[in-house]
Amino acid sequence: MKQISILFIIAVFSISCSQKEEMATPTTVDTELEKNLTVASNGKGKSFYLLPKSDDFANIPQDPKNSITADKVELGKLLFHETALGRNPIIESSNSTYSCASCHHVKAGFQACVPQGIGDGGIAFGVQGEKRAKNPLYKDVEIDVQPIRTPSALNIAYQTNVLWNGQFGATHLNTGTEASWTKGTPKENNKLGFQGTETQAIAGQDVHRLFITKGWVESYKTYSDLFKKAFPKMNFNDNLEYKVNAGLAIAAYERTLLSYEAPFQQWLKGNYGAMTDDQKKGANLFFGKAQCATCHNGPSLASMNFYALGANDLQNGNYGNNTVFAVTEGKAEHKGRGGFTGKAEDMYKFKVPQLYNLKDSPFYFHGSSFTKIEDVIAYKNVAKPQNTKVPSTQLAKEFKPLNLTADEIKQLTEFIKNGLYDKNLTRYVPSKLPSGLAFPNNDTQSRKDLGF
Repeated sequence: MKQISILFIIAVFSISCSQKEEMATPTTVDTELEKNLTVASNGKGKSFYLLPKSDDFANIPQDPKNSITADKVELGKLLFHETALGRNPIIESSNSTYSCASCHHVKAGFQACVPQGIGDGGIAFGVQGEKRAKNPLYKDVEIDVQPIRTPSALNIAYQTNVLWNGQFGATHLNTGTEASWTKGTPKENNKLGFQGTETQAIAGQDVHRLFITKGWVESYKTYSDLFKKAFPKMNFNDNLEYKVNAGLAIAAYERTLLSYEAPFQQWLKGNYGAMTDDQKKGANLFFGKAQCATCHNGPSLASMNFYALGANDLQNGNYGNNTVFAVTEGKAEHKGRGGFTGKAEDMYKFKVPQLYNLKDSPFYFHGSSFTKIEDVIAYKNVAKPQNTKVPSTQLAKEFKPLNLTADEIKQLTEFIKNGLYDKNLTRYVPSKLPSGLAFPNNDTQSRKDLGF
């Protein structure tokens, strides 16, 4: 009887604490933040920064040529993680050991948790992807890596054109760039007419050695049924249509990867107790004195603009316990938007990234040149470029000393690191795959690391 009473008291206490948190009244710092948000959003206020829930399809930005449906999302979720799609490796022993999620997995906030993501030719996982490394059977030039840091897939719905240089996507910023859609390269997929997320998901199958066919799909009843539900009008005898629709399903799923449970998002909905005082002070700096919202704005705190901030490129060599491979001098990716458009005014300018769940993968900027959020803020605070290849004439006018104090840097760091942290992203991951294989990787060491 006593035990029941104690449990009852604990339950009541927990409920009252929860209600107290949710019913917290706004303080001076809350009021200040609301004012700063109104200014930063040009009068739109808190609603301008709200992320929709992942099943609120009507309010998720989407490609009009690829409407989001529950069946597409479910199919895309499985295909995104499906290591059995890794069927075109350089070495046969790596067959079915990698997936889209090898470089965009949940434990790294849908990034890679290493300075350079590795698909085919990679082994191991570690705890959150930090142990991913080159398979010794592969030559450096054979592994599937990019000469730039893997961007996050989180909140990608708010990007019309994707990658650091914005090269994927036929619409919006890339209208008029048709001359750069080079035949025989992944950029040629822009000719399909989709936005960036869809185009990348289609092009990425070839780039990252994934291979989907009618025969493969029909070998799994789950996939066969889902394709019929998601794309009832498709030609089920056309392998190319399977590839394109697989990309559209993956893109629909990626658009639902939204960090709407982060404390800042809860605060926006009226739960004034969701953020700590330091997080709120950091948010006030973000939208005020620190001028972060000049570039990082909107629901995902990103933008479709490109800036040169003089950060170093990804380079061959050791990054702590990680090694970077096969990055040669003069790569187009190191020239940012200019590497795609060829325009002098675009050189060394990179797209503004989203800011949620950054602490899940401790590598920042396009070249993984920083490993701590506070160091990124300190770099922008001082505004002295580290990359000597970037002409001073290309540096963004916004890249200027901010005169933040040490305490203000700490508060701003706290907001970005924890105020923008959604701790429940596992809601976007399947419990198992139709193939029954391990994911995001399925090599022997990854299976051990992942407990499969």
